[in-house]
Amino acid sequence: MHVTEVDMAGFAAGNSFTLVAEDPVGYRAKVSPDKVATRLLPEGTTLTYAALDDRIARCAAFLHEKFEARGEGFRVAGLGRNSVDLLVLAFACQRIRAVFVPLNWRLGVAELTGIVEDCTPELVVYEQEFQAAAEALKGAQAGLEIIPYAGSADSLDAILAQTAPMKRLRGDADKPAILLYTSGTTGAPKGVILTRRNLFYSAVNFSFVGEVVPGSVTFCDLPFFHTIGLVAIARTTLMMGGTLVISDRFLPERTISCLNDDEIGVTHYFAVPQMASILRDQPAYSPERMARLKAIFIGGAPLPPPLVDAYLKDGVALVNGYGMSEAGTVMHMPLNETEIARRHGSVGFPAPLIEVKICDEAGSDCEAGAVGELWIRGPSVSPGYWQKPDQTAAAFVDGWFRTGDMVRCDEDGFHVIADRLKDMYISGGENVYPAEVEAAMGSYPGVGEVAVIGVADDKWGEVGAAFIVRRPDASFDAEAIKTHCRDRLAAYKRPTHVIFVDTIPRNAGGKPLKQVLRAEWKTRSAA
Repeated sequence: MHVTEVDMAGFAAGNSFTLVAEDPVGYRAKVSPDKVATRLLPEGTTLTYAALDDRIARCAAFLHEKFEARGEGFRVAGLGRNSVDLLVLAFACQRIRAVFVPLNWRLGVAELTGIVEDCTPELVVYEQEFQAAAEALKGAQAGLEIIPYAGSADSLDAILAQTAPMKRLRGDADKPAILLYTSGTTGAPKGVILTRRNLFYSAVNFSFVGEVVPGSVTFCDLPFFHTIGLVAIARTTLMMGGTLVISDRFLPERTISCLNDDEIGVTHYFAVPQMASILRDQPAYSPERMARLKAIFIGGAPLPPPLVDAYLKDGVALVNGYGMSEAGTVMHMPLNETEIARRHGSVGFPAPLIEVKICDEAGSDCEAGAVGELWIRGPSVSPGYWQKPDQTAAAFVDGWFRTGDMVRCDEDGFHVIADRLKDMYISGGENVYPAEVEAAMGSYPGVGEVAVIGVADDKWGEVGAAFIVRRPDASFDAEAIKTHCRDRLAAYKRPTHVIFVDTIPRNAGGKPLKQVLRAEWKTRSAA
């Protein structure tokens, strides 16, 4: 990428500086036009960087011609599973100074309607599977146009075949390029504004910590409406000139088959802990073939130590990291199996272009080793939330973004996420961080998943309630897991209630939906 007028003194101080850069595909189409950019599963069809660039240029021409009267910054939404066309839409919007909004297809119509009402797109491009939802959105917003990706004469595919490509329009690197709606674990989804500058530096950060290079082959079956799929994986791979293998969903058999395939040659795979656990149970799981990966990159939820150790025994590094929609990659463990084995639960060091500090309730720096709220700043950090000035103002203090996550840093500079500030509860006057409790309970043989919430208690104010999913071959009871915790947790941290469930509800990023568990607890308590 071509960067000019970089004021390093200003950068060090966290200030803005001028960035002039083409989008990643446009650049790679010049320097490596015949390199395979994308491979789509299960079909196996591929596009070179030149072919992908041409499709983006045609899509940009179509959108510009149709909506140029709306002016800079109009929104275009995509509703569909992972596909090349979703990426084409994202980069086409960037080329004409429009804003791309990837919609979470897992949401219900009412939830999608709320997002569309918030960002008011001009167009929704949808996959046939979600036609009913797209038509409902059209009915809910006056003037909204919808078209399918393929399958009809008026589809995006048919339109692009008849559209001439256009050159990119130069725009402001600090204007919105993507609206990435949060998963809503703490309330209604908010539209996180990501600028071209944010996206560029977010990809730079992951290219460093993930060691992504032109020879990398990354495999993505995490959804493109999430920051991991759309930014950390897809954008980084294309910026660095690697090959992006796209699967429209997580199917364990398909994933294992792809990872085992010598011809495809995957080097980087990304998952949430539950996916990594499921893969090891597949009949085709092969330690010898998996060990060829540079790593399996994990995010979204705490990693159970037994899972880390099992993969390490097979010669596979599960590399833990920490990121968010508002900043992309924030921290990451080094790709070092010795450190991974020594530091269960750690998310490692800050990414190279992220500055962090740990603050107490007053916003002052915490003492070394103390738990406090993580504050961050850097060029990958979002400028705020779409049309929510009050929430933006509450999240930013003197240029620092308050993450809402409680963190501690050890003497070697490795960070551990204690928990979400809002998930912490107080039992007998002591702070309890559910993530710490979940890690201890998750180390018990036979525990598949665990999520802990604080619930009201007459004596202690609040106590822990643990929701546990047993592995298929396990049959332990509540007393067994409580006994396991006695040697690992202080008395006030040990959950009073243990509830066995079939599944734990999670969002697209793998995080437990604790508001759903709290509602479940209220229902059980009332009964």
